[in-house]
Amino acid sequence: MMGLKTLLLVSLLAVLSDRSVAGSHRGGRLMPGAPFNISRNDRGLQQVVLTTTYSFNNQSNDAFLFRPSAIRRAQRQIVKGIRYIVDLEISRTVCRKRDHDNILSKCDFQPEGRLHQTFQCHFEVWLIPWQQETKILVFLCGP
Repeated sequence: MMGLKTLLLVSLLAVLSDRSVAGSHRGGRLMPGAPFNISRNDRGLQQVVLTTTYSFNNQSNDAFLFRPSAIRRAQRQIVKGIRYIVDLEISRTVCRKRDHDNILSKCDFQPEGRLHQTFQCHFEVWLIPWQQETKILVFLCGP
């Protein structure tokens, strides 16, 4: 079992080191351990955004669900796991929390008007894949 975990970690680090990245460069090379910009379409990022959105909705007293409306900045850092640093907008949808059969991705945003609301959020999430652990380190949202 330990061999499989080590193999997965080595594979993950190899994939991450092979990708071209933007940001956190000095002389065209990535500084080890430094955060670097990632694509908004990154699969790991999308999972982290979904996890934090569910956390936001669970902690919110709002009658409606919120979902991400824009990712402004996304970075990843390799530090005894993977740390995601993300700035995004999260907006109120027309789906009510009490309707338990809602699929968040199919919830439309509230139209401009009294119920329209968007928050600017910053979060940092640390994934430790070999321990199957996810820790939300920072989660700040404001109007």
